[in-house]
Amino acid sequence: MKKIIICPDSFKGSLSSMEVADAIEKGVKNVFPNCETTKIPIADGGEGTTDTLIHALNGERVNVKVSDPLMRPVEVEYGLVNDGNTAIIEMAAASGLTLLNNQEQNPSITTTYGTGEIIKNALERGCRSFLIGIGGSATNDAGTGMLRALGYRFLDKDGKETNGTGKSLKTICSIDRTGVMTELKDAQFTVACDVNNPFSGLNGAAYVYAPQKGANNEMVRELDEGLECFSNLIKKELKLDLNSIAGAGAAGGLGGGFIAFLNAELKPGIQMVLEAVEFEKQLQNAELVITGEGKLDEQTGMGKAASGILDVASKNNVPVIAIGGSVEDIDNLNKRGFVSVFSIQPYPISLEEAMKKDITRRNTTQVTEQFMRVIKQFKNK
Repeated sequence: MKKIIICPDSFKGSLSSMEVADAIEKGVKNVFPNCETTKIPIADGGEGTTDTLIHALNGERVNVKVSDPLMRPVEVEYGLVNDGNTAIIEMAAASGLTLLNNQEQNPSITTTYGTGEIIKNALERGCRSFLIGIGGSATNDAGTGMLRALGYRFLDKDGKETNGTGKSLKTICSIDRTGVMTELKDAQFTVACDVNNPFSGLNGAAYVYAPQKGANNEMVRELDEGLECFSNLIKKELKLDLNSIAGAGAAGGLGGGFIAFLNAELKPGIQMVLEAVEFEKQLQNAELVITGEGKLDEQTGMGKAASGILDVASKNNVPVIAIGGSVEDIDNLNKRGFVSVFSIQPYPISLEEAMKKDITRRNTTQVTEQFMRVIKQFKNK
């Protein structure tokens, strides 16, 4: 083998995507020591995306103190790549559900203000391109909190500024743009979005996701009313119907806020990441792609990292092998286009044991070496 692309997602709870890539590379080199290997650790736009892109694009980390979903101070990290022109942000770092305990979860009063503060910090540093993951939100404010941090003011019937929470949406009657950061006019936003929910309604942000964020039935109804009111205002002022745009309901309507006010483009998370690392260009002259994730199953073929990798590689006629900590539904994965699919587990083992780093690392190297030995045997004939 002359060139192999190694691009796994993380094995969550065990190995990072880079650690998985290292273990796979070791298995390849044990059989083909002179093979050129290109390691591209991958994430799907959710947790780990910042780390992945910083590594892949030789970026740097920035620490900044912002506000959490309840406006308490929290220190977060984001990435800078492309000579500081592009910021990589995970909204969950500032506005995520994991920042709250069970008693604090309440999408009526949480806000994305802290996410806006991260964007503001990056704009002030000179960033004009933004790659943003919006999974894991604790909010249902349609991005009004974020937009407040960037200078937008959302006013009630008395001209008083609202506070950028889910509860405040139904009180917004007008939008004041006079204080919006001038830097935004040159900024481009790409948002990782893997859901198709509309802004409001029974399939919208509140009804589908707010219960997971602490909302009871009455709160869900009120939040949806707020989203509908805000949607009507946007339709009136911006001539934009957010309920006709798939994904506008992502992250409590944050997807819609990005579209309406920041002219953002929503993309599947893995597509955003693969484009950022120029994956298609890396495929030139490659003979094989090896990918993987913690669990390979029917969901793998429906937009997860390995699926996105397969789509791009197949378009370029490069075969793909996938490995996983556990594997289900092999027939459909093969029909989806994977040349072969392998579990790294060589024998029955408890989940606790299987998650140990040294065992996962060893088994990943071992299964890679085994299928590379088969490839070598046939290449030598």
